[in-house]
This record gives sequence, C-alpha cells and structure tokens, in this order.
Amino acid sequence: MNEAVFLDRDGTIIVDSGYLRDPNEVSLVAGAARGLRALHEADIPLVVISNQSGLGRGFISEAEATMVHDRFVELLDEIGIGLAGVYYCPHDPLDRCSCRKPSTGMFLKARDDLGLDLANTVMIGDRATDVEAGRAAGCKTVLLASPCVQNPRAWRVASDLESAAREILGKGR
Repeated sequence: MNEAVFLDRDGTIIVDSGYLRDPNEVSLVAGAARGLRALHEADIPLVVISNQSGLGRGFISEAEATMVHDRFVELLDEIGIGLAGVYYCPHDPLDRCSCRKPSTGMFLKARDDLGLDLANTVMIGDRATDVEAGRAAGCKTVLLASPCVQNPRAWRVASDLESAAREILGKGR
C-alpha cells in the first residue's frame, strides 16, 4: 500500500463541537459520507490523523475519548466505511511533542505502520495546522474552506469533504 488519504477528524469528518465527550453528540459533517464513500469506492485507504488535546488538558477522560471514538467508528461502519488506521495526539500543546499537528509524528507512524509513500498521499483538514503538517510530511493537502481559515499554501481548497474527494479523484491521481 503506498497511496492513502489522511483526514482530520473534528471539523472534517464529524462536527467540531469543542472537546467532545458525549458519544451521542457525534455526527457527520455535511458531505462527509459522500466524500468518504467516493474515496473508499476508489480503493484508497483512509487514515485519520487527529489532535485530541482535551485528553492532555484534562478536559475529557480516556474513557470518554474511547466512547466518542467508538461512536465515530460505528457511524462510519453504518455507511460502509472502514479505516486503514487512526492516529491521535493526546498531548497538551504546551508539551511540545513530536506528534501534535503541525508536527509530523503521526504521519511518520502511519507511514511506517502501513507502508505508505507520503509523496503519494493527501491530507484533508479544516485548519491551517492540518495543511502545515501535511506539507511538512510531504503530502499534498486539501484545506476545507471556512471564513476563518485561509491558507494559499494548500494544494487545493474545497468546500467540503465531498468536493475534496472529487478534487483528489479527478486531479490528484
């Protein structure tokens, strides 16, 4: 396996409602199901790369994070989507770890675990840190546009995950 799509979780696949601790609040972002399905049907492995600093900051417990993650995976299962991997950084930003985006630690771990060629991967996210991390790891990047985030250094800008998938499948392969 040498090609994959990395995806941020909160704000990209599921609604970003802050430090999510209640699994009943997990819901897919508009366009996420269609975008994930298009990538899945193209046999592109999907890998989640997510900062989860609520753990390191003590805002959510490991048990709460596990329940939220389990609900996330359940939602994906319901639409027929499996993930090749899930990587998350639990650290407080003040810890200055090597895994928290925009650092590349999670990308390098996924590369090693899954045998990926990062030059043939794409990172999709809704924040500048997603784009910065993807670029630093050698990935192409797609920024999901929002009025708050502008980053001309992204390979592409898309309105949602469905549009991002179209960009990848139509121009990035």
